[in-house]
Formats: sequence, structure tokens, C-alpha cells
Amino acid sequence: MGYIETTKELYRDAAAEPMAGLCCTTSPVWKFPGLTIPSRMLEMNYGCGTTVHPRDLAGNPTVLYVGVGGGMELLQFAYFSRKRAGVIGIDPVKEMLEASAQNLSLAAKDNEWLSPDYVLLRNGDARYLPVEDNSVDVAAQNCLFNIFESADLRTALRDIHRVLKPRGKFVLSDPIAPVPLPDHLRKDERLRAMCLTGAQTYEKYVDLLVESGFGTIEIRARRPYRVLDPKRFGIENTILLESIEVAAVKEPPPADGACVFTGRMAVYFGDADQFDDEKGHVLPRDMPVSVCDKTARNLQALGRPDLIVTDSTYFYDGGGCC
Repeated sequence: MGYIETTKELYRDAAAEPMAGLCCTTSPVWKFPGLTIPSRMLEMNYGCGTTVHPRDLAGNPTVLYVGVGGGMELLQFAYFSRKRAGVIGIDPVKEMLEASAQNLSLAAKDNEWLSPDYVLLRNGDARYLPVEDNSVDVAAQNCLFNIFESADLRTALRDIHRVLKPRGKFVLSDPIAPVPLPDHLRKDERLRAMCLTGAQTYEKYVDLLVESGFGTIEIRARRPYRVLDPKRFGIENTILLESIEVAAVKEPPPADGACVFTGRMAVYFGDADQFDDEKGHVLPRDMPVSVCDKTARNLQALGRPDLIVTDSTYFYDGGGCC
């Protein structure tokens, strides 16, 4: 059948009847004043994290969401983008678009601020988005791109990069694996469609984003997701998958390579008021500053006794220097 058609078939079923546990996040659903999420949307929350971060959504941005699911994140994005077609939802499965539209109609009954024209639903493929070049401020996908095989994934990433405005953000949530998964799992079309066996390693995931032209990568969260055990999955050792939340910024990478923020901090505590490495990084005394992995390595290489650089926490909340 092919993994794309297998995926569509699975999500046609998931549109007709909510599938508890299908790629669902264990993250708590945040609440905002005046925002009520219908129970059916929660039941159809087919993601592995969240892609909705208020700090990305200032200024009434235009948001593209790929793979609409039950519409929960469309509703959350619309809370911040209250304008006609402020949120564009793309999905290749007609039944999922219909289910999302129905759920948004339910949401409108409990959310007086929600206008029907805030969310525009379109049939389309993530690899060939029906969206103009440089036209959206934020793009997002939740637990979709891990399903794609390598060639299709590269195509989808390039097309997301195409439609984003300069400095626009691509916010992602996907499973990742600690090691490359065995071929018999990667080739299982249904397991791949269930967001279990298409996962890349963390290193490969980041490399693909950089390869697609994103100059800054923010690692916002990593947490346990699913377990692949020997008995059920025919593997030698147990594999713990993680879900990762990432934001990739459409900007040219510096000459010495992309900046990847993984929650590392640098703290200068010397005699001077500040430390300047003469490469664009100024650290005020006694003030922790977020630094990208590249800068962290360069600072560590100085071997200064009055400078501490922390390990990666894989939680980055903005700020710092690179």
C-alpha cells in the first residue's frame, strides 16, 4: 500500500472515532482566560508534545499548522491570532479536516472570541504546501514529520522553509530514538503511521533541520515518550523513545555553523565587571547567560578558572547569546 496511504487510512479511522493513546501527549493542556477546549478535541489530541508557545505568537502572526488532528492546537493558535485566516490548517485526509471543522464549531459555542474565519482549513500535502513563499510567521507540526521516510522528510522540511518569512519560526514536536531503529521496525508501515518506528536520532533530527537552511535551533524540551520492548517489537534490547520540542528559525547560519541551543549556561565570576571573548559574547559578572552548544565548547576550550559552562539540559526558554 505504501506508508503514506497506510498513514492516511489510520487517520481516517482516527477522525471517525477518537483513538485513545494514539501518539498522544502526556503534557498537561495549558489553560488561558477565556479559552475552553471541547472534550472531543482533547480525545483527538494526536501529538507528542506541544507546539503552541505564547512567546512565538506576539503581534497577531499568521500561523501554518500541518496535520490538523482534532483541531486543538488550531484553536490554541487562533487564541493568539484573531484575524481572518490567521491560522491555516493543512491536512491530506478529508475526514480529518471535517472532524477538525466540527470540533472548531463546538469550540465556538464555548469561546465567544472565536470567529469561524480565524481558521482556514485546506486539503494539502506537507511535502507540497498550498501556501505562498515567505507568507507565514510561524509554522508548526506535531508528531507528523517522524512518519516520513528520509527523502519525503527532506522535501517537507524544504517546503516549510520556503513558506516561512525571514526570521519566521518552525515549531516541531516529534519522537526521537537513542539509536537508529532496526530496519524491520522502520519498514513496518502501520507502526510508522502510529508514530513509533519512524523516529530519527536526536543528532540526525537536528542535522536535518540545519541541512534545510535553519540557522538557529532551539531545543525546548525532551521527555520520555514510548517504550519499544523486545517481546512486542522483536528487538534485542529495550528502547526508550523520547518526545522532543524544537523551534527552528529561518535565518542564515553564521559562517562557523548553525547555533543550537540546548539549555547550556555560561557564568563568569572573575574580578572584572564582565568578560568579553572578543567574538561577540559578553558575560556580565555573576549572571548566568544562555549560550549555544558551539559557543559553550569555545568558552570551555579557554580553560579559564573564573568561567563555568553547564551541561545541556535540553530545555531552552530564550535569551542569551550566540
